Amino acid sequence: MRRPFIAGNWKMNLHASESAELAASIVTQFDNTDIDIAICPSFGYLSAVANLVNGTSVALGAQNLYPAEDGAYTGEVSADMLLDLGCEYVILGHSERRHILNEDDQFINLKTKMAISRGLRPILCVGELLEERETGQTETVVEKQLLGSLADISPTEMALVTVAYEPVWAIGTGKVALPEQAEEVHRQIRALISREYGQEIADTTRIQYGGSVKPENAAELLGQENIDGALVGGAALTSDSFLAIITNAAAS
Repeated sequence: MRRPFIAGNWKMNLHASESAELAASIVTQFDNTDIDIAICPSFGYLSAVANLVNGTSVALGAQNLYPAEDGAYTGEVSADMLLDLGCEYVILGHSERRHILNEDDQFINLKTKMAISRGLRPILCVGELLEERETGQTETVVEKQLLGSLADISPTEMALVTVAYEPVWAIGTGKVALPEQAEEVHRQIRALISREYGQEIADTTRIQYGGSVKPENAAELLGQENIDGALVGGAALTSDSFLAIITNAAAS
C-alpha cells in the first residue's frame, strides 16, 4: 500500500512573513499521520520555514538545485546547501524549468543523480504540452522525459524518487485532466517503471498528479488506483485550500 504524498510548490510567491504564516498554519492544523506532506517555499525563505517545520510531521522541500557540489555558479544552490537548511525533498524537472528555462532531460538527470547521491528525495516531474496531447504524443513524451531523467539510476536509488505527472496544459490554467485521463498516464508511468526497474519498485513508487489540483477535484483524482498524491501549485498558497486537499486525499 503506497502512502499518499501531498506536496505544496509555492513557486515564486509569498514574502517572508507570508511564508512563515502559511507554514505555521499548516504545521498547527495538520494532524493526519497516514499522509506525507511537504512544503516547498522559494529559496530565500527556506531557512525561516525550516525553523517552523523542524521536528514536526511536515517535511521541507526545495524547488530546484544545481548539479555541482560547489563552485563558481552564481545564483545557484547545491544539494548540500539544501540539506544544511533541513530539506528532505527537491522538485526537479518541473515544466516551468523545462519549457521556460529550457532544461533538457540530460540536465535534469544530472540533478536527479546529485540529489540522490546526497540523500535528497527528488520529486521528478514529467508531462506533455497541449499540442502534444492533441496529436497523440502523450505517452511518447512522458516516456522520453521519464527515462531520460532517470538514466543510470539504479533500482535502489529509484526508491528515493517520487514521480509527478503534470500535464503542462493543466498547470495554472484552471483546466485539469479528467480523472480517467490522469489515471491512464499514471498507469503508463507505472508500467514504464516496472519495465525498467521491476514490479516491486513499480508497486512502491509514488506517482503524484499535478495540474490545477483543488479541494473540489482532489478526492476524485486521488481516488484513482495509480494516483498516490498531488503536487499542488496555486492551491498550496493558502492553508485552507491545501489542508482541504489533504483531507480529501485521506477520504479517497
